[in-house]
Amino acid sequence: MKATAPPAKRRRGPRLAVLALVFCSLLVPIAFLFNRFPTVYVTDERPQQEIDLPSFDRLGVKSGGGVNEVRREGAAVSTGVNAEAQDALEKISRSSKDLQHKSDSEPSRVSTKPTVLSPPKIEQPKPEVKPVSVPVQHTTGVIERSKPRGARDQNADEVEKAKACQLEFGSYCLWSIEHKEVMKDAIVKRLKDQLFVARSYYPSIAKLKGKEALSRELKQNIQEHERVLSESIVDADLPSFIKKKIEKMDQSIARAKSCTVDCNNVDRKLRQILHMTEDESHFHMKQSAYLYNLGVHTMPKSHHCLNMRLTVEYFKSTPLDSDDSPVHKFNIPDHRHYVILSKNVLAASVVINSTVSSSEDTKNVVFHVLTDAQNFYAMKHWFARNSYRESAVDVINYEQIILESYPDFGTQQLYLPEEFRVFISSFEWPTEKTRMEYLSVFSHSHFFIPEIFKDLKKVIVLDDDVVVQRDLSFLWNLDMGDKVNGAVKFCGLRLGQLRNLLGRAIYDPQSCAWMSGVNVIALDKWREHNVTESYLQLLRKFGNSDDEASLRTAALPISLLSFQHLVYPLDETLTLSGLGYDYGIDVEVAQSSAASLHYNGNMKPWLELGIPNYRKYWKRFLTRDERFMDECNVSP
Repeated sequence: MKATAPPAKRRRGPRLAVLALVFCSLLVPIAFLFNRFPTVYVTDERPQQEIDLPSFDRLGVKSGGGVNEVRREGAAVSTGVNAEAQDALEKISRSSKDLQHKSDSEPSRVSTKPTVLSPPKIEQPKPEVKPVSVPVQHTTGVIERSKPRGARDQNADEVEKAKACQLEFGSYCLWSIEHKEVMKDAIVKRLKDQLFVARSYYPSIAKLKGKEALSRELKQNIQEHERVLSESIVDADLPSFIKKKIEKMDQSIARAKSCTVDCNNVDRKLRQILHMTEDESHFHMKQSAYLYNLGVHTMPKSHHCLNMRLTVEYFKSTPLDSDDSPVHKFNIPDHRHYVILSKNVLAASVVINSTVSSSEDTKNVVFHVLTDAQNFYAMKHWFARNSYRESAVDVINYEQIILESYPDFGTQQLYLPEEFRVFISSFEWPTEKTRMEYLSVFSHSHFFIPEIFKDLKKVIVLDDDVVVQRDLSFLWNLDMGDKVNGAVKFCGLRLGQLRNLLGRAIYDPQSCAWMSGVNVIALDKWREHNVTESYLQLLRKFGNSDDEASLRTAALPISLLSFQHLVYPLDETLTLSGLGYDYGIDVEVAQSSAASLHYNGNMKPWLELGIPNYRKYWKRFLTRDERFMDECNVSP
């Protein structure tokens, strides 16, 4: 008798492969739900032509007199100064090549004197220069800021929450607070609150013996509330019998509360609902902040249309330059030369129009508009079509000049003034002294101005987000001595508070930062002090030419160190800054006391997200009755 063969073993390989595929198919939609929103954000910085979606890092630096957070935003890298967190510098993208730094110190709570590093050796301090006063007509007020409406009666917790929100989402928090809408649908909100409470009690009631009727009643009320809320999101959409359902649910909840249940279960359920609500709220916060920052960084469609129409018209039409072209004025040293770096046609035209309108004599006034190759022809055609009294406008292709003059340096795209978001607070009064400022400094493009205008001795550099309200002719009569850069100082931030950022460079720790916006530049003194050569040396130390993010982040230490001991302090009333982020500036003070208005911040006046109370000062100098603006629906 032959033995029967054993049954063949079933192959488990195909079965396991099928199970793995099913498991992966379940994980993909779950992963998509948990990652519905990108983890990188554009935060407040000057609007750019290109849409950039970076993240931001923080570099901790302990300051002697306060906590400072400095962020360079919008170009994929930020530089932080945060004595509370002291977080390490994180990598922001796969292509990022930033070095990682750590700072792990916290100010002592016992000692009144903060721990500071020994100051580096500095050169002999020079006599202090007295700031020049700005002639202001018919004004007696002093430029000051009123408290923002949302921050007048804040307690410590609210201040900390607002600060944490700004650290993560930037000035979107200020914008959202200012535009927060009052809850109008109170009945819908009450339905949701009842639903949360009923859901927390139902599992415990369902386990009790003798409470089957109450359990069924709660379950029925929960289902009816869910059905109503799925069909109605505002009070106007609610059915007419909703009051009866609310009363019925109140009675059921009251009966459930009278029962003896395990409080831990109810507490656990309520906490679970709370956490889910907080997660949902944070998700919508991130989504709103992303869309907000996308809006401030993206050129409006109407502005893009205007640039394209002007460019096309430039090549279609005959040259508009007449025989009496003001080209001969461009290189005369005795004339008053203003330099504007801009990619925005309307912004540059407002700066020129406001300056000309505020000047008594414009016969010898020349404006040099430096722009990139993309916007060169649009700028050239616009200023050929529009005249500004007797002044002359010279449009220059910045990129072409740099490529021709500095072939070894490489092609540099036009960089607008870089802006850094600065948080400043005092150790003694952390809740009352906390404030946010935008510090704007020169970009890399500014350091080649003396090489572009070799025949000029003095220029005034204007940012394209500035509106001039007073005659600036007195600035041409300034005797700055041996100084190079006439600027408004910002002593809320000193170099000693940025020691980890500045590295081993030699600097005066008590030296104040300064602001761009309206700057008087002595080009002859610039050349004597070899500021451009100093800039190139600092660039090799702080910047990585292969990484645009690192290059633009280096603008802060390079600008502060290049002009150390070379800044001539101008009076603070020359420029009122903060109109691009601060809602608390007094409108009357902005109109009467400031010689110029600086819209530093990300809420620029040409955007719909600009602060409405301040946009009117910018719009009054906007060119009207322009055909291309009407065709492109440009209405800032």
